Amino acid sequence: MILKNVPLPFYAKLAFILIGILALGFLIILGKELLDPLIFGFLFAILLLPLANFFERKFKMPRSMSGFVSILLLVTFVGGIVYLVGTQISNLANDWPMLKQQVSKSFVDIQVWVQHTFHINAEKQMVYVNDTTDKLVASGTSIFGTTFGAVSSLLLFYVFILIFTFLILFYRRLLFRFVIYVFDEEAAATVNTIAENIQSILRQYILGLLLEMLIVAIVACIAFWIIGVKYAILLGIITGLFNIIPYVGIFSALLLSALITFATGAISKAIIVAVVVVVIHLIDSNVILPMVVGSKVRLNALITFIGIILGEMLWGLSGMFLSIPVIAIFKIIFDNINGLKPWGYLLGGDYEYKKEAEKEMKTE
Repeated sequence: MILKNVPLPFYAKLAFILIGILALGFLIILGKELLDPLIFGFLFAILLLPLANFFERKFKMPRSMSGFVSILLLVTFVGGIVYLVGTQISNLANDWPMLKQQVSKSFVDIQVWVQHTFHINAEKQMVYVNDTTDKLVASGTSIFGTTFGAVSSLLLFYVFILIFTFLILFYRRLLFRFVIYVFDEEAAATVNTIAENIQSILRQYILGLLLEMLIVAIVACIAFWIIGVKYAILLGIITGLFNIIPYVGIFSALLLSALITFATGAISKAIIVAVVVVVIHLIDSNVILPMVVGSKVRLNALITFIGIILGEMLWGLSGMFLSIPVIAIFKIIFDNINGLKPWGYLLGGDYEYKKEAEKEMKTE
């Protein structure tokens, strides 16, 4: 009996796709400890690749030395940002007595409001507060141990990222040739095109995000300084840094900025700061982001939001950072393979269809 290629019905294809997605999700969750720093290292390696190539061509450095110097410059850049934020936080710590007094006054106001609203007198409220404090103190040792373990794991995570970045830069030609050898000679041109597009688009996207973060931070610092916020630079940097996280970051920046402003000033100024953060976000979404990042990663908002939620469910905060670059990689792959182009269209959106239609109209 000779078997012929029989096209599968739609429900069979859908079942295979769902099984594949479930299996992939299980493997992603299972391999988080390895894949998380590996993907970050891959992104940093793509970002530092032109710099490493420059050191190799211009200064005739060996590949290991060029990778090490590139990573050292990256660590210096990140360390400068951390130092700037740290100096601002130290200034905030110097005003701790004033912050404590403001918090105490706010606590008294809240007590009065609770007493008038819920008819619970101050003594009962203090009983609740003292019970909660005793429970926290009793579990202080476990909290300290958990915090110490989390910090140690975080530092180890950063070390793994740097190691993976260096190794990917060092073995980049080996890895690229391996990917080429895996496929047939007929698909070599397509694989080469996909690899080049992934490098170009992700590098431009990361640089665009960094530039957008810088612009948002400068605009926020100027706006907070104009309205008279005490820690304008700190809040501006926080707004710029948190702005990297799509959709979720702006709400975190708004909450932190409003709380710090409330602790150092009046509640009216905290409301003004919250309004300013929202206005900056609107300007960034409608003006800065399209101009700076532009069409580097053309993903529609629905897919982006779903990707961020899934990333947070799978890997937490790091998953939220990595969701958009990973989806962009899948989109580039889908767009260059005929059988997967509908999925690439789904990740992109109608604007790609309109763009192709405009090109066809111009050619006609």
